[in-house]
Amino acid sequence: MDHENKATWTAMEDATQADFEAVADYEADFNAGLVDRLLAQLKQLDEEWTPYPINRYQHSLQSATRAYNDGADEETIVAALLHDIGDVVAPYNHGEVAAAILKPYVSEKTHWVVKHHCVFQGYYYNHYLGGDRNARDKYQDSPYYNDCKYFCHNYDQNAFDPDYDSKSLEFFIPMMRRLFSETAGHMELAERVDDQVA
Repeated sequence: MDHENKATWTAMEDATQADFEAVADYEADFNAGLVDRLLAQLKQLDEEWTPYPINRYQHSLQSATRAYNDGADEETIVAALLHDIGDVVAPYNHGEVAAAILKPYVSEKTHWVVKHHCVFQGYYYNHYLGGDRNARDKYQDSPYYNDCKYFCHNYDQNAFDPDYDSKSLEFFIPMMRRLFSETAGHMELAERVDDQVA
């Protein structure tokens, strides 16, 4: 990366074509390291004590392994691996954070499933904590309702078995690199995300 080529503006309205070419080159290099940063964040989930039978890092590996063993596509497997990655910085809306990370690289269905998995997962415990276990029913009209139910039932709520033979993180890294190898430019990715919102 050329560290000599630094933008000269202090407000974007004063920038030049050359300034933004320098920024675009930097962003391309920085974005190439996304998988490594995600892996580092995922590993943070292994640094905690938890009352669950296994910690969230092991849960993530087991969730992805269950998806893999079920014959899911790589997009779903990586989504299962990363579905709780937002817990590090957003424990109360971690599904939205994980979905936002995945959004430029996955289908609308996978994005929706990851974004809403917290509500659907509540089916298994909300009633023990004074909540509504059927809160997911407000999404019954979504075309992805059954996909999210399936994801939570088969890859999430049951992925706390300390004796389950989970794959290692290294097994999933090539899948992550393939999924996040998007080479489209900044504008193309932004337009794709906008299209999913519309």
